[in-house]
Amino acid sequence: MFRFLFNLLWFVLGGLVMGLGWWLAGLLCAISVVGLPWARSCFVIGNFSFWPFGQEAISRQALTGRHDWGTGSLGTLGNVIWFLVAGLWLAIGHLTSALACFLTVVGIPFGLQHIKLAQIALAPVGMTVVPKR
Repeated sequence: MFRFLFNLLWFVLGGLVMGLGWWLAGLLCAISVVGLPWARSCFVIGNFSFWPFGQEAISRQALTGRHDWGTGSLGTLGNVIWFLVAGLWLAIGHLTSALACFLTVVGIPFGLQHIKLAQIALAPVGMTVVPKR
């Protein structure tokens, strides 16, 4: 019940805006042929940004126990490119939203979620979203 209430408050008080920001980044990536590898990640993390409570983002390597394209050296290169093109801007958006949330005691859990999402925004390649255990 609390997860639903937190997600609903989150969605109304900032999750919608940042989720749409992720989706916009995904659309821009999908339009360009070069950005296609990042488009799916943008939509997955955008959905996570809409409803973050009860889910967590973890490395696919930690989940599966093996390397894949996104968790190896190509993933690192992809994260560097992502950081320069869109990651920094999404992280700034999440950090700004976190500061606004920290202005009230009630907003502290939401600010912490924005900080987690800002970290993901800096290097999303090789990450996946799973339900919390």
